[in-house]
Formats: sequence, C-alpha cells, structure tokens
Amino acid sequence: MARRNLLLCFDAFETLFHPKRTVAEQYAMVARQCGLDGFTTEDVQASFKKAFSSESKAHPNYGKASGMGAPRWWTKVITKTFQPLAGAGVELPKDLAPKLLHRFASDEGYTLSPGVAPLLRSLKQPPSPPPPSQWIPPIIGVITNSDDRVPSILSALGLRVRPLRFGTDTHTDPSTNPNMNPDHHQQHIGGYDIDLHAMSYDVGFAKPDRRIFDAAEGLANELATATGAGTTTTRSGPGAGAVLPCLKIYVGDEYAKDVAGALGAGWNAVLVHDAAEPGRQEEESLERLGDGPLEQVFPLGGPPRAVRAGSVQEVLEWLGREVRRG
Repeated sequence: MARRNLLLCFDAFETLFHPKRTVAEQYAMVARQCGLDGFTTEDVQASFKKAFSSESKAHPNYGKASGMGAPRWWTKVITKTFQPLAGAGVELPKDLAPKLLHRFASDEGYTLSPGVAPLLRSLKQPPSPPPPSQWIPPIIGVITNSDDRVPSILSALGLRVRPLRFGTDTHTDPSTNPNMNPDHHQQHIGGYDIDLHAMSYDVGFAKPDRRIFDAAEGLANELATATGAGTTTTRSGPGAGAVLPCLKIYVGDEYAKDVAGALGAGWNAVLVHDAAEPGRQEEESLERLGDGPLEQVFPLGGPPRAVRAGSVQEVLEWLGREVRRG
C-alpha cells in the first residue's frame, strides 16, 4: 500500500458529517428562539420540502445559475418555509434567516461522523518503520452535491482544509506551487486532512453525473503534478497524459448518486449506511473482504468495484491498516 498512489474522496452530508438533529427540528428550534411559534416539526418539514423544491426549480444550483448566490437562495427558502406557517401579513423575525444560515455553515448544526478526524490524519502519516521507497500520502477530497459551504463546515468541525476547490486558481494555494522545495511538498500534502473539493455548486453538474467525479480527478492531477505525489499514466478524455493517482475510491451513503455515479466514472465505490433496495444486487461486505490486502479488494487494472461498509469509521480503519501494512 505504501507505494500505491491513492485518491480517496467522500460524500459530505450524512457521510463525513451529519446534522446534530434533523434539519426540520433545528429550523423549528431556531424559529422559536426568534419568537415564532404555533407549528410542529412536521409542519416545518412539509413546508421546507415544498420551499426547497420550488426554489430549486426556479433558481437551479442553489441560485448560482440565476446569479443570486447560495446565501440569498437559502434566505428565500427560509422565508418560503416559515411565511405560510406564520400567516399572511405576519413579518418574519429579521434574525431568523441569518441565524439559520450561520448554524448550517458551522458546527452549530453539524457533527463529524465518529472517528473521522483522527483516522483521516492517520492516513497521512507514513508507516513506521518507513517503507524503503518514498512515502506518498493519499490525496483526500470531497465530491458532493451541495453549495459552497462545505469547506467552511468541515473547517468549523476541526478538520484542516486545503483551500483548493474546482473553479478556483490552484496557484493561490502555496502548497501547489511547482517551485516549492520537494520536502515542503510532502509536508503540505500531509498537513491537510482534506486536500480538494468538487461541489456541484462550482462544477455545474451533480452526482451521478461523471463530470463531477472528473472534476475531482482533475484537481487531484494538478495537485499531484505540483507535489510529485503521482504516477504518469496515459488515458483518453479530460486530463489525458496527466499525473494520475493509481487507485480511486469514493465513499458515500446513497446507491444511485454515490455508488452508481462513481462506478460510471471509473471509480471504485464504498457504500455506507444505505439499506438494501429491492432488485439491487447486494455489494460484498468490506468486513468479509477486509482481511485481504487492498490489491485484493480493489485490483489494479480490473473493472471498478463496489463494496459495502457499516460506517465511514470502518472504511478508514481498514485503509489505515493497509497504510501501515506498507
């Protein structure tokens, strides 16, 4: 494992982190703190679902397509959620939208899944004793159908987040400077828990569309080229002839978006949390396969494969063992 280049990406919501309480419960709680009452959590859930759907149709991609941006878009969703509950002509509290916007861009609304922070960091640490060849830390990223708040959420939850996301100038991040001392490259690769973000808000395409996976791979190529953390390969399509990680693994909690999308883009996939669906072939369990080496679970040169795990923690613990296996 120590000699293999790895691109490991995760879904964000309900995979790396999840709400402390349901979104409807938190919306209702904040509204009551602002002095608005007379509704149930179920009322808020139904109204939120209708408001979200309405705004998504009117202004796709969290308002970016309309030039309004995510904060204004979410403010409209919040207003459309609570105005019918408050009643016609009733002015909503002025601090309602700002409080909810702050809550769901920070650790007020979310918590990391168990074990994520220490286990991600352990993947970045070289084996002890060190392998005979140069240690290349994995590139770890996020591929998610979301607006652009995900990096700030992960940062607020205590992860060390590289400011590298699709659509931004990678050279504003000093760790991608090709003139940097190679020793510093490795320190910077290991100095972040999350190296890159491909969000549907930035990319313009959402999972299961392969273009969001390709966007993440392109970012990884740029980072690998700048840091030397990759192997030159040749392929057709975007990034042909670029420096590519040898193994791509995507971890998510929804079969249709995460597993089917990853496999369609040529990635291996790990499904966590999702219940079996009628008529769907059940994935093999990582618990059963995990006694074998990484090369046995995800063979190099073979077709992409999907496996099932009970949690993100199980996936990271298994990968950690593979890293230390050397």
